[in-house]
Amino acid sequence: MSLKIRIGTRDSQLAMWQATTVQSQLEALGFDTELSPVKSQGDLNLDEPLYEMGITGIFTKTLDVALVKGDIDIAVHSLKDVPTQLPKGMVQAAVLERASQKDILVYKSNFNPDEAMTIATGSLRRKAQWLNMYSQHKVVDLRGNVNTRLSKLHTNKDWNAAIFAKAGLDRIGLLAQLKGNYGFEYSDLDSFVPAPAQGAMMVAAMGNNTAVLDAVHQLNNAQTQLCVDIERRFLRELEGGCTAPIGAIAQIHNDHIHFTGCLLSIDGKERIDVQDQISLQETNDDNGLAFAKAQSEKIFSKGGKALMARIKSELES
Repeated sequence: MSLKIRIGTRDSQLAMWQATTVQSQLEALGFDTELSPVKSQGDLNLDEPLYEMGITGIFTKTLDVALVKGDIDIAVHSLKDVPTQLPKGMVQAAVLERASQKDILVYKSNFNPDEAMTIATGSLRRKAQWLNMYSQHKVVDLRGNVNTRLSKLHTNKDWNAAIFAKAGLDRIGLLAQLKGNYGFEYSDLDSFVPAPAQGAMMVAAMGNNTAVLDAVHQLNNAQTQLCVDIERRFLRELEGGCTAPIGAIAQIHNDHIHFTGCLLSIDGKERIDVQDQISLQETNDDNGLAFAKAQSEKIFSKGGKALMARIKSELES
């Protein structure tokens, strides 16, 4: 085929793994490709907590600019990092089959949740859910790619554990190396509601690039796309452009989509949950999004609007 697809990606090990996965699948379909790695602002600034940087799409903006300018044809992202409102002219070209959506606790041998512990994470959602369970613990900010975060946990003697996305560690082989390389153990945080679209990879492209869209659409996993679209619509309805501790997961079981969502205060003391299901056979894009909106309205009806207002005020102060 004459079409050559230029693939934009961040240059971390995990991002490159994701991009080369897309590359290999496209090349298996007969397309010629090349990788174009870049550094995002989120990768360059590791000192400031993400929620204090005040930039939507901090890990995607550099690639968005390259895509709009025509320097690349597609951008590969962890979908949980992508703003719910894409830049004008840009579309979600494909969502690949989801890996594990779980959060995990990576901990040292001295970890005892009944004692005063220090937990590291750069995520407001993870911080709030952990403090909801263990209000006596201290949660500190942790930034960087997965390799950097593991190294920081290893070298900081005052930290007892850190929270990671299971899929990220597993994809680049670090999950199996935790004990041997660092002396760490890990446990699935089954009680945690993950970030919307956690574990899913997305390919973005310009909506007018029909040849690329036709090629990339062949990678799309329809069931994963349906689930993450519901999760991201729930997020969009709640957040209103504000970073907040929001979790959402939609999963298909027994011909139904089962949905769980939550909103927490930053300190974890307040938590609003919602659970519901919808028939898979009756679900298309339109009523799937309507279902997601209905879940966000349930959160609002339980005090979510006032809680979101307080969260926004706290983050702006």
